[in-house]
Amino acid sequence: MSIRKLKWFDIANGLLLALVSAVTAYPLLFVLSASISDPAAVLSGRMWIWPVDISFTGFEKVFANSDLLTGYSNTLLYTIVGTAINVIMTVMAAYPLSQPRFYGKNVIMALIAFTMFFSGGLIPTYMIVRDLGMTNTMWALIVPNAVSVYNILIMRTYFQASIPGEILEAASIDGSSDLRTLLRIVLPLSLPILAVMVLFYAVGHWNAYFSALIYLTDRELYPLQLFMREILIQGQMEEMVNAADRSHVQTIMDEEAVKYAIIIVANLPIFLLYPFLQRYFVKGVMIGALKG
Repeated sequence: MSIRKLKWFDIANGLLLALVSAVTAYPLLFVLSASISDPAAVLSGRMWIWPVDISFTGFEKVFANSDLLTGYSNTLLYTIVGTAINVIMTVMAAYPLSQPRFYGKNVIMALIAFTMFFSGGLIPTYMIVRDLGMTNTMWALIVPNAVSVYNILIMRTYFQASIPGEILEAASIDGSSDLRTLLRIVLPLSLPILAVMVLFYAVGHWNAYFSALIYLTDRELYPLQLFMREILIQGQMEEMVNAADRSHVQTIMDEEAVKYAIIIVANLPIFLLYPFLQRYFVKGVMIGALKG
């Protein structure tokens, strides 16, 4: 291919990627701008991209709602504790399965992989959680999903492809135990895949609501997503905007402001987490997905 054709290809590719980026970024920018714009401008269509008549009414009502603050703190707790348990258990499962000298690893891996395709279902799972006394506790949201088979496969492949066996052999000759080798050698060399696991698990915990809907009855334990569900789906937004004391038009505008503000508040921690993990993300996924 000539240099001229390569140049035109690069230009066309750049334009295509710019278009895809714009299509992807527009909804995010619209929601952010709508959350700090006058609701009347949003409803009338005067706001397209940039904020119009900046107003923080939605955020004021969101942060004044005690239920949302409770849900926010609960979700932070569930995400931090759950992600820590997830990553630890994934590492403890993937590392032995990646070692050639681990006898019976193929059988164990087959049994683990079997659960990806066949499971007991919702009712048996609920009965187990209930009989273990975990209903209406935070552990009902963490323990049943303590490890992902898919993530075990990714991490095991990463260990096999990226950790030289010679290093592990040298550590063994020097008298290092398996646990010490894992903590001192393997994990420091595995920051990309660990970052991927943290992001996968954290996003899963942050967005989860179905388990809480099934296992929790105490509102003090509700995560943020359940309160958002009540507000956005079950029509409880009027309680936040004091609909009885306002005109119908003003109530609609306040509900619009609250809707966009909730979306921003709910997703802000994940948006802040991703830039710190981005440099590890692509490398971790690619090496963890392919052995070579």
